[in-house]
Amino acid sequence: DEIPTVVGIFSAFGLVFSVSLFAWICCQRKSSKSNKTPPYKFVHVLKGVDIYPENLNSKKKFGADDKSEAKNKSATPKNSLHLDLEKRDLNGNFPKTTTKMQSSPDLENSSPKHFAERKKDSVSPDSLKSITSLSSEDKQDKLGTLFFSLEYNFEKKAFVVNIKEARGLPAMDEQSMTSDPYIKMTILPEKKHKVKTRVLRKTLDPAFDETFTFYGIPYSQIQDLTLHFMVLSFDRFSRDDVIGEVLIPLAGIELSEGRLLMDREIIKRNVRKSSGRGELLVSLCYQSTTNTLTVVVLKARHLPKSDVSGLSDPYVKVNLYHAKKRISKKKTHVKKCTPNAVFNELFVFDIPCEGLDDISIEFLVLDSDRGSRNEVIGRLTLGSSADGTGGEHWKEICEYPRRQIAKWHMLCDG
Repeated sequence: DEIPTVVGIFSAFGLVFSVSLFAWICCQRKSSKSNKTPPYKFVHVLKGVDIYPENLNSKKKFGADDKSEAKNKSATPKNSLHLDLEKRDLNGNFPKTTTKMQSSPDLENSSPKHFAERKKDSVSPDSLKSITSLSSEDKQDKLGTLFFSLEYNFEKKAFVVNIKEARGLPAMDEQSMTSDPYIKMTILPEKKHKVKTRVLRKTLDPAFDETFTFYGIPYSQIQDLTLHFMVLSFDRFSRDDVIGEVLIPLAGIELSEGRLLMDREIIKRNVRKSSGRGELLVSLCYQSTTNTLTVVVLKARHLPKSDVSGLSDPYVKVNLYHAKKRISKKKTHVKKCTPNAVFNELFVFDIPCEGLDDISIEFLVLDSDRGSRNEVIGRLTLGSSADGTGGEHWKEICEYPRRQIAKWHMLCDG
């Protein structure tokens, strides 16, 4: 009887030891994995907290724990902006060596003069107008000033952009005489990186203080890039209002010596050079026997540029109306970076009434933009009450049923 008891005791101790060893190995593997570089393209720092994009991970991660944040806050003066938070490594720890800084960390209460310290060759004469006095006519056209900083981290091979603030924005809401501004930023010419700040409510001097870190950009390619800032005002009930834009070619800007503080005047959005909105080739066929309308979106050509890169990502949205009420909608696939898109996509609509008297069809050509609402490039309407080629094309469809009729149409303003 004693032998089985001893064997059972040793077996229990062996089981506990095995479970403990297995748990220790799992913890070691987990800690080693956490030290590896996470697979993201950029890190967004909002008020000193690292936020990883949700589309690359299902949950938000924070780079530093609450204890380290509390220590840093207690050691930082109230009137200073704690820029050292951007110097943390990927695990949220502070390195022992700090990179060379050319500007004072006390930027919270700095005047525009501080932003003119490192301009020299990289600053155009237009950007100096924010410091000099303006005439009354210039003040009417003034759209404000954008303050930001640029930096390149050689250790991580990362390009860092900090959108600090904007001052003197115009009021886009006539009733409250204020705006709800936010900023979209795109790295041109490839438009691979599109980010935007949060919306700040009811202010003409928004302080964003948001940092975007882009990994995988070699320093040798920085000179070939261009930053495009779009300043917008959020509108809950309609399309957001465009306040203006800032275009920063990085050619000639030296980032090897540390952080570069800059400010630029916000200018009106670049007006499209083309007087028109391009053309759309569509083919329609009315089947009177089945009471269906077959629509083929074939091609688009000479589409105007929707942003400063000169390249749009067009797609077509097709809306079917009965007595001015939309009853069906379809859309094509997106064609990347082209002003002359070939779609060749067919849609079949069921007509709820006999004949096409109360039916009309609308084509919206839009530019796909992941960062914000898609912009309407042009519009085309076909129906019995449509003007120009839209009305002629519709008349031919009604007169010659079961025949596929294709025509080019000029797009009008969206």
